[in-house]
Amino acid sequence: MEKIVILTGAGISAESGLGTFRDEGGLWAQHRIEDVATPEGFARNPQLVHDFYNARRAQALEAKPNPAHDALARLQREAKGEVVIVTQNVDGLHEAAGATGVMHMHGALNAAFCAACEHRWDAPLAMAPDDRCPACQATATRPDIVWFGEMPYDMEEIWQHLEEADVFAAIGTSGQVYPAAAFGQHAGRAGAHTVELNLEPSVNSRDFAEARHGSASEVVPLWVEEELSRQK
Repeated sequence: MEKIVILTGAGISAESGLGTFRDEGGLWAQHRIEDVATPEGFARNPQLVHDFYNARRAQALEAKPNPAHDALARLQREAKGEVVIVTQNVDGLHEAAGATGVMHMHGALNAAFCAACEHRWDAPLAMAPDDRCPACQATATRPDIVWFGEMPYDMEEIWQHLEEADVFAAIGTSGQVYPAAAFGQHAGRAGAHTVELNLEPSVNSRDFAEARHGSASEVVPLWVEEELSRQK
């Protein structure tokens, strides 16, 4: 049975109204990454970081899956083999579309994390620096987000999936953030057919055997249709 491994990045959620790092005028444009997406920034000004992620959490709750999310959920349901979705995104749009077992390598907006005891729980809509951990009562709560300089989640399992993949697809990723930027090369060396689906070529597009460019809501459903037809 064929195994398909998919990596998604900010580009797949952009058409659902969630901005990428590089969008002008979006939430990210109003802040320096060093201030809101690093452990050092959180240590300096936890209120600023909580306010930023509270705004992102509220924005994500308003967002709806687009045809690209729907298509990947359909691929999971209808493919004859295994379909593994790994995402760099912290929104829950894959799950909202019906996808299951999604691996959130950069964490999730709807989760909170205690830096003191490593307990995780469902995040409230608004978090604050003086929130107490429900497990240990420490005021060491933070968004369960992997910041720059921290190790992404589930990496050992993700590398294993890449080595077992027959097909690897990267969707809506810039190819600038490691370790995800190395996934195409890693899967290709292990024997997978690699395809990039992106608005435009990424900086590591040379790592892929095939490329399709255009908006995610257009190119992803077409690719999924082809994959399912190929399996018949």
